[in-house]
Amino acid sequence: MANRSKVKFLQDNKQVVYSIALMIFIPGIVILNTWIFSSFFKDTIDLSLQDKAIGIGEAINVGLADKLNSPEDIQIFADSYKEMATSTKSLNVFYRENDDFKLIASLDKEQVGRLENSTAYAIAWNNNWPTAQKIAGDYWLVVMPLKDLQGQKKALLSMELSSDVISTLLLVVLVRSYLILIITVLLIILLLFVNSHLFEYSILYNKIKEIDAMKDDFISMASHELRTPVMAIKGYASLIIEDQNNFSASEEIKRFLSMISISADRLNLLVEDLLNISRIEQGKLKMDFQKIDAWPIVEETVTELKVQSDAKKLSMACFLEAGTKPIVKIDRDRFKQVLINIIGNAIKYTPAGKVEVLVKNGKNKNLLVLVKDTGIGMPAKEREHLFEKFYRIRKKETDEIIGTGLGLWITKQIVELMGGTISVDSIENVGSQFTIELPLA
Repeated sequence: MANRSKVKFLQDNKQVVYSIALMIFIPGIVILNTWIFSSFFKDTIDLSLQDKAIGIGEAINVGLADKLNSPEDIQIFADSYKEMATSTKSLNVFYRENDDFKLIASLDKEQVGRLENSTAYAIAWNNNWPTAQKIAGDYWLVVMPLKDLQGQKKALLSMELSSDVISTLLLVVLVRSYLILIITVLLIILLLFVNSHLFEYSILYNKIKEIDAMKDDFISMASHELRTPVMAIKGYASLIIEDQNNFSASEEIKRFLSMISISADRLNLLVEDLLNISRIEQGKLKMDFQKIDAWPIVEETVTELKVQSDAKKLSMACFLEAGTKPIVKIDRDRFKQVLINIIGNAIKYTPAGKVEVLVKNGKNKNLLVLVKDTGIGMPAKEREHLFEKFYRIRKKETDEIIGTGLGLWITKQIVELMGGTISVDSIENVGSQFTIELPLA
């Protein structure tokens, strides 16, 4: 149970988790970068120090080239070098004696006469090339052959070169790097404290999501519960109005009953729209895709709505362009719902003139259904918001037209679920044309 609670907390507070992860990740990257830089710097410095040590040895060789045959002169040079040396712990000159090397001059005169037979000396002598290796105490041991003025190998020079200066420099670099790291971490913590409301926003966002889900559930439940009494009101009102033989009432009562029926129709339409919105937003709108001919559905819808157009004395007709093959893979009922919405709107917003529906094949393997009217039209600014939820055009001509502003939003969602698009072109006081575009099967 505890593990489930932890998992749920992490799922519900992803922003908080991301923030904490960044708090760990960013300093980690800085630390890693500092370590890599320090290691690289140290390796580079070691190589540079090795080259420097060999360079110093070669410089000493120049000073000793004409003194290599005299141990006394070599010692005098060593004594004078002691005054100049700042980073050299020892300076020794060896002559080859059998398989060993005998110390003949040194900064430490007590060491003169000792024998040396280590590998570094043998390698430097046999290869006739300087060697340098790091030894204890943070020093470099440099061993290199010394040559006379004729370039002949005569002796070996060894010295211990201190790397204290480099170590100090490396320490400074490390201190600066870690100081930057500490400042970075402090800044991150400070930013998190200053922006602690971000965590509150994260929690608030999750709460809003929960409330939104509850709202969807409530709308769905309420819509279902409203549908039954609304249909009952509508049914009983219709029965009373139609039962003229057994019911005698004044014209006023009949008018009231007619208003009840009309209001029930409006309420039923609103309930249906709310149900559709709930299904669409929750991804529960069922679609039964079938390969069908769209033209009979268009004809059927136009015939059904002709009663409304005749009541307003509008001319309404539908046409199938020659050569059109309107075979599409769609949900038949949802397609009819879309047509009823678009053609019904054209009738509602056309005070006089005509409504025409044209079906034809488009240029990109699609089917076009054009619904054109001579209605009130709309300016470009209103067209931009036409398919938004609850949006209605507000002006004198639309005040008495019934609507919720949900129909076109629902229509657009259904068309897109069927893989199509819907658009509108309109000129104010001239008319509008809605274009439904569906892919051909």
